Amino acid sequence: MKKLRLPFATGLPLAAVLMIPFLLVQAPAQQPPKPDAQKAEEDLGDPIKVDVDVVSLYCAVRNKQNALINNLDKGDFDLAEDGKTQTIKYFSRETGIPLTIGLLVDVSGSQQNLIEIERRAASSFFSSVLKKKDVAFLISFGADSELLQDITGSPRLLQEGLRRLRLNAGVGGLHPGPVPTMSKQRGTVLYDAVYLAANDMLSKEVGRKAIILITDGEDEGSTLNEKAAIEAAQKADAIIYGILYVDRQFYGAFGSGYSGASVLKHMAEETGGHMFEVNRRDTLDSIFTQIQEEMRTQYLIGYTPTNSKKDGSYRKIDLKTKSRDQKVEVRKGYYAMPTN
Repeated sequence: MKKLRLPFATGLPLAAVLMIPFLLVQAPAQQPPKPDAQKAEEDLGDPIKVDVDVVSLYCAVRNKQNALINNLDKGDFDLAEDGKTQTIKYFSRETGIPLTIGLLVDVSGSQQNLIEIERRAASSFFSSVLKKKDVAFLISFGADSELLQDITGSPRLLQEGLRRLRLNAGVGGLHPGPVPTMSKQRGTVLYDAVYLAANDMLSKEVGRKAIILITDGEDEGSTLNEKAAIEAAQKADAIIYGILYVDRQFYGAFGSGYSGASVLKHMAEETGGHMFEVNRRDTLDSIFTQIQEEMRTQYLIGYTPTNSKKDGSYRKIDLKTKSRDQKVEVRKGYYAMPTN
């Protein structure tokens, strides 16, 4: 087991980068141009040939009943960046590109009564979702963050990591470590955990990347804020799927002291994901099934921005379908980082 440190500390070891022959995009990172780079648009189903300045977007589309739509074509979408219309150059329905999944489980005091349910459901999820070439890692967070299993394609190792889930409640006062939180109580370092998963674990991976976050959405004691966590996920091109799981009795009568749902929803929407809530209708098991379905029912859209400057600025993305009855789940923007 390995305690995750804050961004100023030494980074975690990263697994070998997956090689995907036809996908070399990790927006907004760019590669030097090749003389024979192909510029032609690709038809649906053909391998995607990426030019040097392409931005890639993984997205899902839902109807008014919240059901996934998986039969759209390139012409069904309209795309703009910073308010300027963009031309979609590459389009495909992506069901087979390998996944890198980070499962982050809240084990703070407010989740004490839920940990065993989380362990069992996550075990079933890992057994069913991981296909050939898919990999995953497991992080728990409470008073601090702990890497329970590094990136692996082995369901057995992930199951062993899940068995190490345990309560990690904070205490008041100064917290020993590389960056003390001074007067704050370190109880649920949600934002720090998301940052570390995105920046240390996912930033150099390729393909489809997802952070699945099981929490009540409350943060107490992170050294980073929500904006920093979202920015790290956007720079890593990682989608956040939030699973809102709340023990409302912990927050008093009728859960009156609880306010974390809006945070989790915002983090998911900004990165192109979706927030699910565990309730009487939707169990944790059924939500894991829904997330698996969404990850296997995505579109991949690529475009070359009309603004070619790589100045590190944030570019807003507006991707819609021509139908007002449909909602596109896609990250809200990206950072045009300079070429290294």
